[in-house]
Amino acid sequence: MLGNLYDRALGGERCWIRRDDGEVRALPVHRWLGGVHADGRFDRAVVEMCEGPTIDLGCGPGRLVIELIRRGVPALGVDQSATAVGLARRNGAPVLCRDLFGQLPATGRWHTVLLADGNVGLGGDPWRVLHRAAELLRHGGRCVAEFETLTRGIRSRWVRLESSRTVGPWFPWASVGIDCAAEVAEHAGLALTRIHPVGDRVVASLTRA
Repeated sequence: MLGNLYDRALGGERCWIRRDDGEVRALPVHRWLGGVHADGRFDRAVVEMCEGPTIDLGCGPGRLVIELIRRGVPALGVDQSATAVGLARRNGAPVLCRDLFGQLPATGRWHTVLLADGNVGLGGDPWRVLHRAAELLRHGGRCVAEFETLTRGIRSRWVRLESSRTVGPWFPWASVGIDCAAEVAEHAGLALTRIHPVGDRVVASLTRA
């Protein structure tokens, strides 16, 4: 859905994301790639919340999968970008190039589903994303999901990627505030059990009953 510009951004081209209301933000590719530019505090905190076999949905270049494997946690990443998957695999991360809504291994048996970097808003439909997380989890498993600290409620909008050379197509995305985490989780059959502030970011633990 993000198309060629996302792949080029992973390769070093400077890109940004534009919302349909005109707001423009830099695409934080350096943070997704990990290494010295990563948000180390956030990454460590999220990884520590993952218990048992973990699947990272929208894993990108796989930095969190790599860290989980290093800690001895069985982990698998899923991403639709062949470029991101290639980067992850070259760094030793087991990652599948698939749609997270398609067929995935061990459905209903994962201990943890990870949704970092705003991925709860994929496709502009956090209800569908969290419902998918619930399907993948075993009973008693939990979804570790990042929410927004500044957004109130759910704000679905159209966004697109741009660079100095190319303008990408519009696609739907949602910003999901932590204030509505319990409500949207309940809709998906999950229960909010804990909120974890990490610096200026926030993660919620959502348990499958």
